[in-house]
Amino acid sequence: MDHVDTVVIGAGVIGLAVAREIAQARREVLILEALHEFGTETSARNSEVIHAGIYYPQGSLQARLCVAGREQLYDFCERYGVAHRRCGKLIVATSPAQCLALTKIQASAKANGVELELLDQRQTLDMESQLSCLGALHSKTTGIIDSRAYMLTLLGQAEALGATLVVRSRVTRGAIDRDGVRLWINSEREPTLCARRIVN
Repeated sequence: MDHVDTVVIGAGVIGLAVAREIAQARREVLILEALHEFGTETSARNSEVIHAGIYYPQGSLQARLCVAGREQLYDFCERYGVAHRRCGKLIVATSPAQCLALTKIQASAKANGVELELLDQRQTLDMESQLSCLGALHSKTTGIIDSRAYMLTLLGQAEALGATLVVRSRVTRGAIDRDGVRLWINSEREPTLCARRIVN
């Protein structure tokens, strides 16, 4: 049975980012992916939006991580040439009641460190002439990202630091022993390898 320092189970965006981080610490990393390629499940089925952090409860972990992570993601994309665009977003109001709701959204977002610009009808139509609305909030920090390119960059950096991706490797079972965690891969009969650390 082979032994490895760290196994990351799953080669979606989270698994690849974790593997990259561990590899940067100069640890041996094996990334196991059940399917034929990285990033083909949840990570391939998202909207590719870089969220500003507008709607999360004030002071929540989601809000703090979204705001900080948004800027880190933009920095990463700039540094490593990952296709992205800080295109912004409009939250429109089509009734007086919705106009009042915009001010509440703006105040809530501001409490989380997200600045939104309140636009009147003319300002909104100057930005998007085909809209039918009374006004809008403009989020300048919302963006979009090529998630495939992002994952490819994470994987490339992890591999450059010694990490290895193994596809078609479904973990079917695990058991803790004194040497680490034994893993059964594509089998229920015998353990395939033993890892000191597992990230699942």
